[in-house]
Amino acid sequence: MCATHGTTSQTNGSSASTGQQSFLGNAIEICIVTRDHKRTIDGLLRLGIGPWKSYTFTPENTTNQTYRGKPAEFTLKVCFAQGPNVVYEIIQPVSGPTIFGEFLDKHGEGIHHVAYDCHGIPWEERMAGFKERGFELAQSGSWQGRNHFAFFETEDATTTCFETYFFPDDWEDPVADEVYGLPSTE
Repeated sequence: MCATHGTTSQTNGSSASTGQQSFLGNAIEICIVTRDHKRTIDGLLRLGIGPWKSYTFTPENTTNQTYRGKPAEFTLKVCFAQGPNVVYEIIQPVSGPTIFGEFLDKHGEGIHHVAYDCHGIPWEERMAGFKERGFELAQSGSWQGRNHFAFFETEDATTTCFETYFFPDDWEDPVADEVYGLPSTE
């Protein structure tokens, strides 16, 4: 779920060691789940990761919300920073059933998922591709009705949750709730 999604390079995703093409494509985002997004942003800013844009995903601005295959209302604080090769994301669950709250209960704070571009294939094909490979949908939604995101039940098989998301070509970031800049070097 990335607001500052940038451009991804198109590669064939082939693996020299296996001779197979990767369904996932390129890693485009790394997400940390936290109980306190401001504390986590502060630490990452001190490491030079930022600036950050913070948004609140609610049932009012995020449609088609699902949890474990059923409609569900949830609210998340979601923050983005564009790195040179990857987007950094922070998610703080606020309310409703989420895989992010489950992660906090089970593992505590930390890296929750990696998002992949699936070589830019159409959204429906991505969804079908995960299902064909035996991975059920864990959580999904459409932020602003146009940024589709989906998380899959890949943790048991891979130790990590995987996400894919889609932005239309004409996407423009909404106004952020808050912006956190890098500290001045003066």
